[in-house]
Amino acid sequence: MAGRLKPCVVRRGDGREQHGLAASCLRELRDKAGRALAIGEDRQPVTLVLAEDGTIVDDEDYFLCLPSNTKFVALAKDERWSGRSADGRWTWLSEPADEVDSGAERWRQLARQLKGDLSNIILMSEEDLQVLIDVPRSDLAEELAQSETKTQVLQDTLQQVLDRREEERQSKQLLELYLEALKNEDSVLSKVGEPESVPTKERDVVDTGTSSAGASARTALSDQTFAVLKEKPAPELCLDSQTLELVVKEDTQALAAALSWDKQKAKALQEACDQELSKRLQQVQALQSLRSTSRGKKALPCGDGLSSKRKK
Repeated sequence: MAGRLKPCVVRRGDGREQHGLAASCLRELRDKAGRALAIGEDRQPVTLVLAEDGTIVDDEDYFLCLPSNTKFVALAKDERWSGRSADGRWTWLSEPADEVDSGAERWRQLARQLKGDLSNIILMSEEDLQVLIDVPRSDLAEELAQSETKTQVLQDTLQQVLDRREEERQSKQLLELYLEALKNEDSVLSKVGEPESVPTKERDVVDTGTSSAGASARTALSDQTFAVLKEKPAPELCLDSQTLELVVKEDTQALAAALSWDKQKAKALQEACDQELSKRLQQVQALQSLRSTSRGKKALPCGDGLSSKRKK
């Protein structure tokens, strides 16, 4: 099942013509940008950077986090993004694209998300949370335009969220071990059953029937996401919300084939991701409700003052 298409705007750095493109993943956007802008025809890689600050976009998960209609600048092999000149036009240096200035670091991007709305904490992956926790307090305070005291409170909160997810992971792991032990005990008590194995021929048929489904799953989810799904005991706690949504929407059979799991295990994973998404949405709604209530309470003294004046 193909991923959801994201509309983007792409242009060359030294050109005024821009193209609106829709792609489900970063690789697809690179290919379309190369064809639309007639670059990369020599099979050299096309580098995409954010038009705003020159940040190199080379990670599929990060691409999925970007909003719709994000503006990109496409760089050929020997081009380098270096901002705007005095007349407002893009300037270029003849240096390899792999030396492009990466612009704002990852933590600055995350800090700006929090500056816009603190409830974005809930939507961040564990890796994102750890990045912000490790940032020097003074640097983060400067980026957020907050005092170091408030920034310390924020980093403590981030650590608490990270600890809570770790506790949830450990609890889930213990529960799975307990359920597995019960299952094994029931199996021994009921009978010494024959090994539940699929005959070789039947297994080959199953594998053949799902190979194309596995390929379609990989078009929507990145290799990094698959690694998290396979290796982490509670992967839903390690992924950001947009990646969780992709996993939930993925075809169950295709996901099972890509992970070399049975369909039941893949379905359980999708249900866990769906539950985590719902939990994060409820937390965001609760934060928004608290903010609305807080604003209403702050407005009450003004209202009381007006009413008292009217009574006089």
